[in-house]
Amino acid sequence: MTQLPSSSKVIVIGGGIIGCSTAYHLAKAGVEVVLFERKKLTSGTTFHAAGLVGQLRSNANVTQLLGYSIDLYNKLEEETGQATGWKMNGGLRLACNEERWTEVRRQATTAHSFGLDMQLLTPKEALDLWPLMNIDDVVGAAFLPTDGQANPSDITQALAKGARMAGARIFEDTKVLSVDIQDGVIKGVETEHGRVDCEKVVACCGQWTRAFAKIHGINVPLVPVEHQYMVTERIDGVPSNLPTLRDPDRLTYYKEEVGGLVMGGYEPNPVLWAKDGIPRGFHYTLLDSDFDHFEQLMELSLGRVPALETAGIKELINGPESFTPDGMFILGEAPEQRNFFVGAGFNAFGIASGGGAGMALAEWIRNGEAPFDLWPADIRRFGRPHFDDDWIRKRTYEAYGKHYTMAWPSEENRSARPCRKSPLYDTLLANGAVFGEKLGWERPNWYADAAAGEEQKDIYTFGRPNWHDAVGREHKACREAAALFDQTSFAKFILKGPDACDALSWIASNDVDKPVGSLVYTQMLNDHGGIECDLTVARMKPDEYYIVTGTGFATHDFDWISRNIPNGMNAQLVDITSSNSVLSLMGPRARDILSKVTSADVSNEAFPFGTANVIGIAGCPVTALRVTYVGELGWELHIPVEYTTTVYAALHEAGDPLGLVNAGYRAIETLRLEKGYRAWSSDIGPDHTPDEAGLGWAVKMRKNIDFKGRAAIEAQRQQGVKKRMATFIADPSIILLGRETIYRNGERVGWLSSAGFGHTIGRSIGMGYIRNPSGVSADYIADGEYELEVATERVPCSVALSPLYDPKMERVKV
Repeated sequence: MTQLPSSSKVIVIGGGIIGCSTAYHLAKAGVEVVLFERKKLTSGTTFHAAGLVGQLRSNANVTQLLGYSIDLYNKLEEETGQATGWKMNGGLRLACNEERWTEVRRQATTAHSFGLDMQLLTPKEALDLWPLMNIDDVVGAAFLPTDGQANPSDITQALAKGARMAGARIFEDTKVLSVDIQDGVIKGVETEHGRVDCEKVVACCGQWTRAFAKIHGINVPLVPVEHQYMVTERIDGVPSNLPTLRDPDRLTYYKEEVGGLVMGGYEPNPVLWAKDGIPRGFHYTLLDSDFDHFEQLMELSLGRVPALETAGIKELINGPESFTPDGMFILGEAPEQRNFFVGAGFNAFGIASGGGAGMALAEWIRNGEAPFDLWPADIRRFGRPHFDDDWIRKRTYEAYGKHYTMAWPSEENRSARPCRKSPLYDTLLANGAVFGEKLGWERPNWYADAAAGEEQKDIYTFGRPNWHDAVGREHKACREAAALFDQTSFAKFILKGPDACDALSWIASNDVDKPVGSLVYTQMLNDHGGIECDLTVARMKPDEYYIVTGTGFATHDFDWISRNIPNGMNAQLVDITSSNSVLSLMGPRARDILSKVTSADVSNEAFPFGTANVIGIAGCPVTALRVTYVGELGWELHIPVEYTTTVYAALHEAGDPLGLVNAGYRAIETLRLEKGYRAWSSDIGPDHTPDEAGLGWAVKMRKNIDFKGRAAIEAQRQQGVKKRMATFIADPSIILLGRETIYRNGERVGWLSSAGFGHTIGRSIGMGYIRNPSGVSADYIADGEYELEVATERVPCSVALSPLYDPKMERVKV
């Protein structure tokens, strides 16, 4: 056994493709790194991966990350002298019904938006590329020439060799027992062969990551699931350059291997593995082949590849892989512990992700932040429900089973529900609510009118969905009378302490040092000026702020605020999300309704826009925030949970005669699009500055107050912006879903970040950034002729920088 070093700056735990890639990228960047593998490199789950490498995902940056993997694999063998088995033989994706063909055409547009060459083919053209298949039911296909396949073990060994060449030290047969954490600071790791001091730890332990992290108080939601694929003997007519093939309507995938085929897939009834823990000593180990369970995929595949019926079968490989509740991998620094990083849960696309994920994780470790916005993969997207093993098993079971099913617009998960409920859940359900779910919370998306024959459930389609008219009714009521939205799921924090104002003034880009009772909309920026949080802050006392942010950002925003409180400042952040319900009363009759249920003065003079007051409603203390996300007069009413049903009843008793209706989140989306309000994680995020997003007015640059990100904003204002958020308006017959490509004067300049239908203006609406390396001014935008690519077809559109509805805020501030 080679002597262990006494210390290393960074220790990577796990010698699969993710761990080796992370060590490779750290070492190449000059970072001292040691990798420990408990057995042999690749012996966990990497060795039995199928090795297909595709690039396209629904997020631009995740697609970019997978594209980085391709670029790395193209040069890795030459760099290291180690074979990788990498072949850029392209990837085919079939569509066998009209709805799938619509999905594929929309995916092709997404690919074009992100700069990928995705070609649509006729069935005959697909057959020319993949001559073994039966195309009787094929409607069309898509082909990505730069996709490919790799040998997982070889490519991992190449990464390990490259890491060693750059100075990394790799130790096999060295199990890490625990991480030494003292007073919240990582000091080192204990291995079975001794201790090694370190500053940072990276857990790339595959399916072992959840259990290992859990002993250190860190939550990594993933589940081992059995995944099977079949390897055949040689088959006549299988060329070595055969593209990979995905046949989602038959739930299967294929790749060439030594003149034969690998065939696997994603069955709707997966088998979860190791519910009681992974067996000791499990390495280079496969599970018993389950031919009975695989039979359903085999039958589906025979209709596509008839040659399989007579092909010799080498083996049926059954290996567990770690899957996550949302089908996306997990990267980043654990919110529970500084300097503890995670790269795990790769959902059977670890080989495709390996190069890019290792690069991103290495940059995160070096710089304390991701190289670009990776929110879909960020470990902070998880929250309270994800601590429970039973919950994540149920949701992961569903996610695996939907791997190849249609990715419907606005599709909701069905499993592990209901979990977190507003006190009004049963009442709203009885009133026709159709619920969605976010971070475990049940949230009313829309309300069905049973008397009108509307079915109280979502029916998914790429056309106009069954909730379109219902959402239109709610939208109209909010514009013309009043609507009540249950937004209890909002994340809510209290920042309190003698230094609360100074701490928040540093973290927030808007001026929060306002009088008690002030309400401030603000972003929180990184050092590049990118938007890390987008939220509202109410000053309730000289030393206390009430902070409200989006449901799904509870973990992320709490982590961002708490870790950026300057050292030495006395300010404490507390999550009180579960303490308060939220009812948002919005619309031109909102004041009339509110004045009937409270003795407080809610006139515009006494209670202007951008203020907060504690008022009484039917004997209940309510923190009322005069704010809107729908573009109408209104208040968010924050209510201790035990008073919620009383306040709800009082509002409806007063409001029903004035036209008050219950409304849901899908109406909020249509209302905010008309008003041009941005949504974090789609329209704005760490890659976008306030000036680029059209939110520069919310930055306190005119005041001599330093704040995180100020220097970057000052520099950008001297240089000008290279991209700018705009609103795009198309014919109402055009269904916009997001990620449609934006063309200016015939050149691709961006894509839609969010989209929907504006029921007031009667048009389809999208929001997205217009990009130009030479700069984007208002004149540049106005001078262009614009089109959108929708499912590969270009349609004309107009563009606006101002809100489409009430641009002067006259309805909001009355």
